[in-house]
Amino acid sequence: MPDAASIPVVLKTDSAHGPAWHAIFAEEAPDLILADWDETADLSATRYLVAWRPPADIMRRMPRLEAVFSMGAGIDHLPLEHIPEDVVVVRMVADDVTRSMAEYVTMGVLALHRDLPAYLGETRRGVWTTRSIRRARDRVVGILGLGVLGRAAAEQIALLGFKTRGWSRTRKDIANVRCHAGDDGLDAFLEGCEIVVCMLPLTPETRGILNGDLFARLPRGARILNAGRGGHLVEADLLAALESGRIDSAMLDVLNEEPPAPSHPLLGHPRVLVTPHTASASQPDDAARQVIAAIRNHRSGRPIEHTIDRRRGF
Repeated sequence: MPDAASIPVVLKTDSAHGPAWHAIFAEEAPDLILADWDETADLSATRYLVAWRPPADIMRRMPRLEAVFSMGAGIDHLPLEHIPEDVVVVRMVADDVTRSMAEYVTMGVLALHRDLPAYLGETRRGVWTTRSIRRARDRVVGILGLGVLGRAAAEQIALLGFKTRGWSRTRKDIANVRCHAGDDGLDAFLEGCEIVVCMLPLTPETRGILNGDLFARLPRGARILNAGRGGHLVEADLLAALESGRIDSAMLDVLNEEPPAPSHPLLGHPRVLVTPHTASASQPDDAARQVIAAIRNHRSGRPIEHTIDRRRGF
């Protein structure tokens, strides 16, 4: 039995990641008693939960819960309607998550810039054609969403020499990135934007933002990279835009239904690259240390980084 001073923490994650979490907690936070999720266990003493998808009856199972740590940077998978507002909700924005997302966006932008989807589709059919090579400094790349992950991606794209712009709900200032904000700034962001990267949080306002209307405001032959959530994209509109040539190609890390049916029309499309929601993921040791630091701050009354604003939805 843990002593009275110990703080119960429950971990609900992939079993393969559990040992790393337990090793970090045992070595660096012995006063925090980490236990794996168990459907049959008495969790009534739990103060902190680390999970990807907590159950809807979370408060019945954990009436003393003080904070929930999401295993991802987003929160759309959390049952917020069942989590009282006095329970702190924290997103996972560890350094490894930021770095790996910037890597993925860099890879995707370069793939779209250098026509990789089209070349793969053609060579698989035995077609051997070439397209002219555009210089990075002549290509406009726009990042929708300039939070921690979006900002890091925008900075990386700018370093490659692309004409980089960004859009967010509130004004941001990023070196070498032309920033736009708010509804009034969206048209200016889209005008002339040849590669659009979606890194927005999924909220009622951003759901379906990648749609036919947005595509029509881009130059013909623009490219789309969705590294946000499947709900950002109206898939039927993308298919229609690819068919008409309005959109040249796309790279998607997320779809509306995951995993998709093998017959999904975007899988195997000759001008679409799809990856299985692998753009970024927290590393167990890095994530464990972030949670430990946050719990320490919470117990001492200090601010916790990356807590969500429920009014804004992220």
